[in-house]
Amino acid sequence: MEADDGIDLRVELAGISLKNPFLVCSGTFGNGREMSELVDLNALGGLMTKAVTLEPCPGNPPPRLWETPSGMLNSIGLENKGLERFLAEDLPWLSRFDVPVWVNVAGFSAREYVEWAEAVSRSGLAAAVELNISCPNVEKGGAFFSRRPREAAELVARVREVVDIPLFVKLPPLPGAMRETALAVAEAGADGLSLINTLPAMAVDVERCRPRLGNVTGGLSGPAIHPVAVHAVWEASGAVDLPVIGMGGIWSCSDAVEMLMAGAAAVAVGTLNLVDPRAVPRLAEELAGFMRWKGYRRVPDMVGLLRRRGWG
Repeated sequence: MEADDGIDLRVELAGISLKNPFLVCSGTFGNGREMSELVDLNALGGLMTKAVTLEPCPGNPPPRLWETPSGMLNSIGLENKGLERFLAEDLPWLSRFDVPVWVNVAGFSAREYVEWAEAVSRSGLAAAVELNISCPNVEKGGAFFSRRPREAAELVARVREVVDIPLFVKLPPLPGAMRETALAVAEAGADGLSLINTLPAMAVDVERCRPRLGNVTGGLSGPAIHPVAVHAVWEASGAVDLPVIGMGGIWSCSDAVEMLMAGAAAVAVGTLNLVDPRAVPRLAEELAGFMRWKGYRRVPDMVGLLRRRGWG
């Protein structure tokens, strides 16, 4: 999107063109149908689908959500309709819109990841695969692979063999291992990174002495995790020459610019969508205003600016 005064919001990620640098995070926008009644999907830079598994998944027992100071806990547990229905119903419907779609692929074994990612690639309807190896609120599955760089790299390499579209890997914050893991998945064939997933967290009802969530623990999102996400983007972008999509607690234009200056090539909005489904078009307009005020003409002018000015 280029304004009359020359402000250009367009970005390119692994060969995928976006009209602006704002995507919507997996799990916070469904697969677009319900939200399309509230916001023009064509105004998004990109859409990341809700996580999809090979077989239908019922998710975790309720309650699944709990609001915390400056954040939200969720333990949805990858509830979805499964591969067959997603490919038949949701992906063709999404292809009607002028917005690139990242399909968030989740699984409970390496075989499931490979089979599902291959099906997405062969569909010809997705712009990219987002390999979700970092969901903290399922008992087994993807989170195992993100705990060790070697296991993460082995899974990425197997998926890379069957996927012909850009492959982004979604990672959690990994204190002390962010750079190592980013390097490992990059060498295994990843085309980009999504940082970060929710943080493992928990809340207790002290009056009834029981967990607030039916699954006991869940994932924390929202403004509370934003500084953690910025740090993860900073670490990973300094280690690999891959586009990083920064996500985690983006609540304002300034939050998005922080991510860009720390090294993100684009950003994704999550929990804010639940509060304001029209947040992305609004933030895109605010970013254009910020760029006009500061004298930036293109989004890449801000990407990694901290390092280019000698910080780190």
